[in-house]
This record gives sequence, C-alpha cells and structure tokens, in this order.
Amino acid sequence: MKYENLEISVQTGVSVIWMNRPEVRNAFNETMIAELTRAYQSADADPGVRAVVLAGRGPAFCAGADLNWMKKMSGYSMEENRADAMGLATMLNTIYMMKKPTVARVHGPAFAGGMGLVAASDIAVAADEAEFCLSEVKLGLTAATISPYVVAAMGERSARRYFLSAERFSAAEALRIGLVHDIVPATQLDASVDALLAHLLAASPAAIAASKELIRSVARGPIDQDMIAGTAARIAAARASDDGKEGIRSFLEKRKPSWTQAR
Repeated sequence: MKYENLEISVQTGVSVIWMNRPEVRNAFNETMIAELTRAYQSADADPGVRAVVLAGRGPAFCAGADLNWMKKMSGYSMEENRADAMGLATMLNTIYMMKKPTVARVHGPAFAGGMGLVAASDIAVAADEAEFCLSEVKLGLTAATISPYVVAAMGERSARRYFLSAERFSAAEALRIGLVHDIVPATQLDASVDALLAHLLAASPAAIAASKELIRSVARGPIDQDMIAGTAARIAAARASDDGKEGIRSFLEKRKPSWTQAR
C-alpha cells in the first residue's frame, strides 16, 4: 500500500511508521490522518507484525494540526466539521484499540494532536530534548478528540493545568506526570526503543492482546463481584489457551517459548 505522508518499514516483526512531512513538522492534515488510520489497521491485521513503532522524520515528532488544514476547517459547516473531527477521533481510537503493542518514539515537539498520538500509544519513549504542549485554548479551541487518551495518561490534575494554561513543558515533566515512560538522550533513542521491543517480542502475542483488553476493562471500573468474576474467567481462559500451555511447558522445560522472536 502506497502512502503520501508516511514511510513504513517492516523488519523482524516490527512495523515502523514514519510520519514524513518534515517541512511542516509532521503536522496533521486529513490525508495524513486517513493514512495513519489505514497503516495501523493494516499492521493489526498482518500476522507478521508483532509490534508497531510511530516516529517522525525531521526535527519534530508531530506539531499538531497543519495550518492550511485549519484554514480550510474554518470555512466548514457544523456537519462538515463533525465529519472531519471524526476522522481524527477514529484514528486515535484505532491506535488505542490495537491488539498489538504500540510504541511512540518521540523527539522534538509533540504538540496538540501530536500529544494525542503519544497518549494513545501503549508506551512512549522520549528524547530528553522533546517538548510538549496542549495549545488548543490559545486558538479558541479545546483538546476534545485527544482528551480521553491524554487525561488517562497524565491524570486529571495535570490535565487541568496543561489543558488550561497551554504552556510548553519538558520531557522531564512529561515523565513526572506519566505522559511518557522513559526519557533518554537523543543519541540513545533508537537503542532504547529497540531494547523495549526485545521485551515485547519475547511475549506471547495472544497474551499481549488479552492484556490490553484486560487493562481497558479494569482501569476505571469498580472492583465489584462482576469484575472479580471477570478477571477469574480471563485467567482461566489464558491457562487453557495454546499460548498459556506452551508458556508453562517452555518454563518448566527451561527453553524459550515458540513465539519468541529475536531483534
């Protein structure tokens, strides 16, 4: 599949999706949003892909919305705006709902919608020079479509500050509030992502998919009898699954399980 705004490489079970609009700091337009949606859907459906990494060409990860796209949106009707916004909302939810693990490789600015990409990913690793900003209120807008993912990542209290102040903040602050998991020198960013991928490729693909669905199920629900029974049913199903049986056998036999893939 050909893409206008993306470069995609697949190697040793990992699909790396490069946003490739460096001249506008990988800012979104409707074409790039649609292409990202298709790229993630394709990766999720490809049995040869075990993990997905999102990265940006040029000096920025993603600077948010493209100015020409924003100018065009300003002339849309309410119905046109709603349909356009649903494209971005669908793209973010596609990333969030992936069965396979997703990693954001963040460098330079990750602003507005770019922060949505970071938060919708399972794991985010940032260069120590990365910078973040939720700039929407300074344009008279709100961070609506990205808000479910960003608030879940950084928490309500930090969201109250950064959604309202629109101030820029550092990679160190992003780490402190939970938006990213690790920060490393820019020269070590790829090595850090590769080390993380080695762990992901050593895990059962079926167990990863089940774990992602488990997290979504229990993250914000009450710990009641339904949840307790549901978690018991999940582990029972995992124990009876092919991967569950293979995992226990390989552990007892002191060998690597069949799904292990080197990187």
